[in-house]
Amino acid sequence: MTVGFTPAEGWVAIAWRRIVRRTGNGCALACALMVLMLLGAAPAAAQSPINSMTNTFSAPKEDPNKKMLVTADELVYDYEKNTVGAVGNVQLYYDGASLEAQKVTFDRNRNLVIAEGNVRLKQKDGNIINAESLQLTEDFKEGFIHSLRVDTVDRTHFAASRADRQEGNITVLQNGVYTACEPCKDHPERPPLWQVKAARIIHNQNEQMIYYKDATLEFFGLPIAYFPYFSSPDPTVKRKTGFLTPIFANSSNLGFGFGIPYFWNIAPDRDITVTPVYYTEQGLLMQGEWRQRLMNGSYDIRAAGIMQQDKQAFAGLPGYRDNRGIVQSKGEFTLSDQWKWGWDGTLASDRTFINDYHLSDYRDALGLLSAVPTEVTSQLYLTGQGDRSFFDVRGLYFLGLSVTDNQDMIPVVGTFNYDYVFGNPIFGGEAGVKVNFNSVSRNEADFVGMSSTTSFPLGGVGIPAGACALTNPNPTQCLLRGAPGEYQRLSAELYWKRSITDQAGQIWTPFASARVDLAHADIGSMPASYTGGPVLPGQNPLQSGEEDLIRGMPAIGLDYRYPFISVESWGTQTIEPRAQLVIRPNETGIGKLPNEDAQSLVFDDNNLFEVNKYSGYDRVEGGGRLNVGITYTAALNNAGLITALVGQSYHLFGINSFAQGDMANTGLESGLETNVSDYVARFSYSPTSNLEFVSRFRFDEDNLSLQRLELEGRFAWDRVGVSAVYGLYAPQPLLGYYEEREGIYTSASYRLTNEWSVAGGVRYNIAQSGVDMTTFGVTYADDCFTLALSYISNYSLNGPYETEPSNMVMLTIGLRTLGQSRISTSTGSN
Repeated sequence: MTVGFTPAEGWVAIAWRRIVRRTGNGCALACALMVLMLLGAAPAAAQSPINSMTNTFSAPKEDPNKKMLVTADELVYDYEKNTVGAVGNVQLYYDGASLEAQKVTFDRNRNLVIAEGNVRLKQKDGNIINAESLQLTEDFKEGFIHSLRVDTVDRTHFAASRADRQEGNITVLQNGVYTACEPCKDHPERPPLWQVKAARIIHNQNEQMIYYKDATLEFFGLPIAYFPYFSSPDPTVKRKTGFLTPIFANSSNLGFGFGIPYFWNIAPDRDITVTPVYYTEQGLLMQGEWRQRLMNGSYDIRAAGIMQQDKQAFAGLPGYRDNRGIVQSKGEFTLSDQWKWGWDGTLASDRTFINDYHLSDYRDALGLLSAVPTEVTSQLYLTGQGDRSFFDVRGLYFLGLSVTDNQDMIPVVGTFNYDYVFGNPIFGGEAGVKVNFNSVSRNEADFVGMSSTTSFPLGGVGIPAGACALTNPNPTQCLLRGAPGEYQRLSAELYWKRSITDQAGQIWTPFASARVDLAHADIGSMPASYTGGPVLPGQNPLQSGEEDLIRGMPAIGLDYRYPFISVESWGTQTIEPRAQLVIRPNETGIGKLPNEDAQSLVFDDNNLFEVNKYSGYDRVEGGGRLNVGITYTAALNNAGLITALVGQSYHLFGINSFAQGDMANTGLESGLETNVSDYVARFSYSPTSNLEFVSRFRFDEDNLSLQRLELEGRFAWDRVGVSAVYGLYAPQPLLGYYEEREGIYTSASYRLTNEWSVAGGVRYNIAQSGVDMTTFGVTYADDCFTLALSYISNYSLNGPYETEPSNMVMLTIGLRTLGQSRISTSTGSN
């Protein structure tokens, strides 16, 4: 028999198999059962077993229109004890929740609801509570559960011998165990990877805090740490005032360090974290971070400072001072769907403070160490992105973090870039405009030596020394990497291009462009030995004084390609000859103005067919030029893809820009400085999508001697990943590379299991016959625990190359829902 009424009427749908003689009309029982079912209807937090249990005791809101179904062997009403209950295989269903027990009783005299015998409560949100018995008052303020186990939908688990509800908002768990790890499927009786056992676990619902007393952290059932007392925010709380996981550190210059960050949740939109770290050798380092989120963005302010107890540990270094500190800030705000602005700023007492005290986060996404930063960029920017346009303006300040950095030689830069592609075709082709503005300010000239007599080696790169000191530089021995004084340049370029394919399959791409540069420079005083010294062929040393320049560079050209496709039984191959003709006047004003943004010039297959091969706007390629090459592609049946390219560039008429060096000798010894350039080539083979080999070459045009070689291989399959890069570069003394450079960098990773993986890398400087960087890391990650142990050793610019490398070891441990802790140690110049 089934009777259906809504809970609002005090009735439930009742099905029974047998009713004893002391049976009432079911109204009182319906009230009691409805109370029980409200437990299951309570919304439980999906992230905390404590909350799930607390919500079991919480008075929820019910839907008066929903019906309840109750099944039991017997429905019993006791007039003498004034109780009503269901006995035998009791099952209650209400609004997606269910309760199972051997017996459910409502004591009307004591206003108690009692569930006994294999109690299983499945809540509407999926959380499951198992217990031997459950008892609580009708107002939900007092009660207890025996032999409790809670399994939540977010895979956290809790067990206790007894749980007591007190004062309506406090739950006390006796002999409790908590873990965020799943039990072993094959051996569920085994202890989880980690768990916390405590004599008492107290959850204060009003404070949203969990307190652990007499707690032991166990791994695989073995205790590894004891805490007489610790607390943590309720896992459902995103931000909560309190102490965070501690920090442990060790350094040869700092000693042993220990700190406990304190987090203050001031308001939903702002917070502050204070991190005092005490170092045994240097004293107390105070750190603080303020964060605030506004309606259209967010910002933060970070600061750190220390009064060093032993500055002698940094004798001869920038850190040799009593007081050291740093202030940093970062923010970004949206103005509209297309516009945003922001900043990122750093002010430091000295350039090595950040690395000395490890204030940058060296970790990657896995928690492994990455390279130590060599500079920090401060900037203020405004950017916009449209369907056919891009706008970016920013000011940049670079703080060098190396011992050899001289801040007066590092520029302050302002840039502006605007690109726009016209919406409608012009003469059937694409047209657009590009605008660039650059402003550079530097206090001192930045010279770099070009021979071993004027420099000491650091990976084959010249470093200012000897004759290249500010007192006696000259153009034959010294490059000017950065000009002193002020320099501004505005460039605008209008371009057009159209691709036409004829009936024979030939692809013709005519193009045209017109560029105008307006520039002004006020170059500071430089040594007479440089401005009046000897000059090598093709050099144009920068002179002191003011200079204005108006430069125009029109260009027209034609790009021609004719792909030949052949389909064979073994696959498909394509041979594509390509020629590009560019006609334009000579570049003017070479060397009169600084070259700040176009010093990086590498002639290879990537820029063979670039109309302007310079990397920036300060130089513009002039004269007539023909670029030619041939590309071969073979798609092999079940054997991968082969690509190859070989090409050359010819200077046809006018002045060859690459034969006319500037203050940095850009273009000289590039392979483009002669009328017939060096040969460039590329060969690659990918037998599968998991394996690839790429090689790039540059051969001297006269004798085919190897000038540049790069070999790269990448392999990824299943759990293995390997990559290797080899480079060999001939000397370029006019560019500051006076020795052959040769080296190899290899890296590999292997996933031992679904949880364990190892990774490492080695960089070997063949020219210097030594390893100059080594990295190694081991990681473990599963659904409840993460561990990352990493090591990095490298020679940095914090001292001469011959010194000992800096070494750092970091261990990161994370327990899901409880937090993450980090331990690090370092030696060497860092």
